[in-house]
Amino acid sequence: MLCLPQIVRLLGTLALAGGIAAASSAQAPAASPSPAIGQAPSSVRTPRSAKSPGRSSARTAPAKPAASANLPVQHRRDPFAPLITKEQTGPSIPSHLPPGKAGLMVSTLRVDGVVRGTSGMLVLVSNPQQRVYFLRQGDRLYDGVVETISMDGVSFKEMSKDPFGKPVERVVTKRIYPSAGEQ
Repeated sequence: MLCLPQIVRLLGTLALAGGIAAASSAQAPAASPSPAIGQAPSSVRTPRSAKSPGRSSARTAPAKPAASANLPVQHRRDPFAPLITKEQTGPSIPSHLPPGKAGLMVSTLRVDGVVRGTSGMLVLVSNPQQRVYFLRQGDRLYDGVVETISMDGVSFKEMSKDPFGKPVERVVTKRIYPSAGEQ
């Protein structure tokens, strides 16, 4: 008599053997030689014998069409991937900006200093490429205008569009020493 662990081990061995047999039969067979003269090809059905009226042999199973093996694999969409992806919430930076001050964007500027000169106030700003520019009040930028300059920072009038395409103007103040959450 077999005990429970022996039965489990035996069932596992049988399942493994069945999996190997199924995997080997799933592989594409090599080109089979043509049947000899007088023999029936393997795809032709033989008549059922009187001994087993309800059973069919493994040789009589219809073969898969060879044309389906040559079709390209259709890739399916990942069902867990979101259909709608989030766009960037910040302003998009155009790929081709004009050179000089006209190509500066308010959102990418960093205020490095303020200078009081005889001709008025100047603000020293730098862009992400570490290029330094001197701006005066009224200078036009790519998406705004320098509105006012004070000793602790500068105010820009930024002109942009909302998601519906309506033009929006807002005042952006950038300080030399920003407090937490300002820039």
